[in-house]
Formats: sequence, C-alpha cells, structure tokens
Amino acid sequence: MNHENLTIIGVGLLGGSIGLGLRAISNHCHITGYGHRPETLQRAVEFGAIDRFSLNLADAVQDADRIILCTPVGLFGDLLKQLGPLVKPGVIVTDVGSTKRSVVRLAQQYLPPHASFVGSHPMAGSEKRGVEFARADLCQGAMCIVTPVTSSNPDAVRSIEQFWQSLGMRIARLSPEAHDAAVADISHLPHVLAASLVAMQSPSALPLAGKGFLDATRIASGDAVMWRDILLDNRDNVKAGLDRLQKELATLRKLLAPAKADALTQWLASAADRRDELLQQKLKEM
Repeated sequence: MNHENLTIIGVGLLGGSIGLGLRAISNHCHITGYGHRPETLQRAVEFGAIDRFSLNLADAVQDADRIILCTPVGLFGDLLKQLGPLVKPGVIVTDVGSTKRSVVRLAQQYLPPHASFVGSHPMAGSEKRGVEFARADLCQGAMCIVTPVTSSNPDAVRSIEQFWQSLGMRIARLSPEAHDAAVADISHLPHVLAASLVAMQSPSALPLAGKGFLDATRIASGDAVMWRDILLDNRDNVKAGLDRLQKELATLRKLLAPAKADALTQWLASAADRRDELLQQKLKEM
C-alpha cells in the first residue's frame, strides 16, 4: 500500500481492528482516529490501532486520503453532513455499515463532487464491544460486500476493493438494494431471533441453559444501539424476512404431530444438510 493518510471515524472493535490490520502489513499509512471519548481514543493509540487522535472532525480529516465511517449507522447522516465542506479533493470515503441504501443516499446528498464514496460492509465482527477487543486478524478470510452505484468512480471502487483485500478479505459486489435484502436474512434476522430466544425465556428456565443455548444466542450480546439503528434502517427487509419466518414456523407447527414424524425428520434433515453444505463451502474458502 502506498503512503496515505487514513482517518477512522469511530475506533471501536471494527475500527480498531482495521487499524491493527493495516499496521500489521504496512508502515506506509498514517492513521488518525476521531471520536468523542478521549479515553477510548487514547487506548487505541496505546494498542497501536491509530497513530494519533483528534476530538475535532476538521482536524481529523483535513489531510485524509481515505476516510472510513465505523460508527453506528444512525450517526452517518450527521457525520456526512459535517464532512461535506471539510474533505480535500480526491478523498475516498467508505463505511462499514450493515445497511447500504441509506448511506449511499446520504453520501450523494452531502459529499462534494471532488469526493468519492463507495459503500462497504465487511462481514466481520463480534458480539464484543470496544477497541480493547480489536484484533489485527479480524478481517482475515471474511467477506466484504462492496456496493457501488452507477455514478461511482471506478478507480475509487477498485481502490476500496484493494484496501479490503489487503486486509485479507474476499470481495463481493452488490447493489445497495440487493445488499440490504440479502443481509436482512443472513445477518439481521438471526440477531432478532437470538434476542427473541433470550427475551422469551422464563426466569426459572434461563439458569438451566447450557452451551447449545449460549451458542444459539451469542449474537444477542451485540451492541443494542448499533442494532437498533440497523433494524430501523432496514425495517422493510427485516419485516419481509419475519413474514417468511412465520410461514416456516407455521409449517413446522403442522409437523408437530405423531402422524407427521417422517415429514418432521425430513424437514430437520434438510436444514442440517443445507447448513453442512454451507459449512463445507466456507471451509474451502478459508
């Protein structure tokens, strides 16, 4: 990677991991962190995730060649509005948000013509929160979905894809609309289900939970504010997924009868086979 100035806005788990990952592969990038909590940013400096930090956005981005938004998606609008008059010509702005339609619209609305925006969604993370849990290898082997639109600068798109590839990520391209529909099913709905499984438990049952329950509900420990923003931003696709899930559960409910035992076995076996195939595919990609 050529020498560049990178600004990470929001140096938590993912922002910190990006900084650590870059530092592990190159000394030719100067990384500035921006946020509102000096103690968090100071920890990021001590961990080596960033070189310096600023509590002033103009100072943090004045020399930035690349800017990555790593805050909850609910903050993107205000940040992009503030960034508009601050960014230098030729800057490339991307993000790590779990929804893409809204951030693309906001970037088109607020960023000047001399800036390029390319949406990104690195499918890497953890239920843990904070820069203290950042890892240099968090992105290694994971998928990053890049969401260019017809007006995107082709050179900027290639640059962003190369950036994520330098961190060991595999790249997929989707439109913002296709991205939001797909991740509603494979990411957002699973989080809703994990949270629902925890929420429905009685006080007497929950202490009896074992490893299987903890494994199935691990992601329910994710940051509530972050997930609130994601679910509200992608609510149409999440609602559509819930409708399909209700139909699947209705099918299962009909199979819960002794006379339907064979069909129930087939339903369970089909799900197991599909998951095993997915697991084998993922193992080959690693």
